[in-house]
Amino acid sequence: MRLKDKVCLITGGAAGIGKATALKFMQEGAKVVICDVSQEAGDALMPLLGPDASFSVVNVVDRDAVQHWIDETLQKYGRIDVLVNNAGITRDSLLVKYKDGQVASQMSQDAWDLVIDVNLKGVFNCTQAVVPAMITQGGGVIINASSVVGLYGNFGQTNYAATKAGVIGMTKVWARELGRYKIRVNAVAPGFILTEMVKKMPEKVLANMQEHTPIGRLGEPEDVANTFLWLASDEASFVHGTTISVDGGIVLGT
Repeated sequence: MRLKDKVCLITGGAAGIGKATALKFMQEGAKVVICDVSQEAGDALMPLLGPDASFSVVNVVDRDAVQHWIDETLQKYGRIDVLVNNAGITRDSLLVKYKDGQVASQMSQDAWDLVIDVNLKGVFNCTQAVVPAMITQGGGVIINASSVVGLYGNFGQTNYAATKAGVIGMTKVWARELGRYKIRVNAVAPGFILTEMVKKMPEKVLANMQEHTPIGRLGEPEDVANTFLWLASDEASFVHGTTISVDGGIVLGT
């Protein structure tokens, strides 16, 4: 019960890594508060999270909606102990695809803007909204979901890599700014994780991912959730401003 009675917020908490984290935190005694853009997924998960849990439909890009979610949480629970900035999307495309001597296609402005908004601005919005409450109560934990793509780049993911590198940068800044208030800030950089979305990829693609992972398997959402749990707990009380890769050594194999 490493999170007993702690109020833990998880964005993008209704599916994939967010869902695994919500369930893990609940098992460890937390009062889990999740948001997601999918009402259906949130409603399906709620019965598994116990009577102290709550769910709201929130788009993290919408500052007013985020602030309303935080205000409602504080009104109901009285405090916020942990924020996991997990919500994120991909819109993959080459920066420029050049074929037969001319530009065949390129990453659209919409694809760039949408990923930047959700993955970077969303993390900023949620963190800025919870920090005043954490300062007032004397501390808290913020965990940001980055990616190994943010550390090493990846073909066709200019927008995604930019956001995940940006999340690491924000983590380091906030660690400097917020440590004095007993607020710990860290990031986690997952590799290839078998979420529901990834499982729908062609077998050939999945096999290639596994081949390039030195540990010999793809990650499970629980692998990342376990790391979130440790960082959220008092066991990581002196871990601050760092980025932990959960990738099976994927970078070593590329």
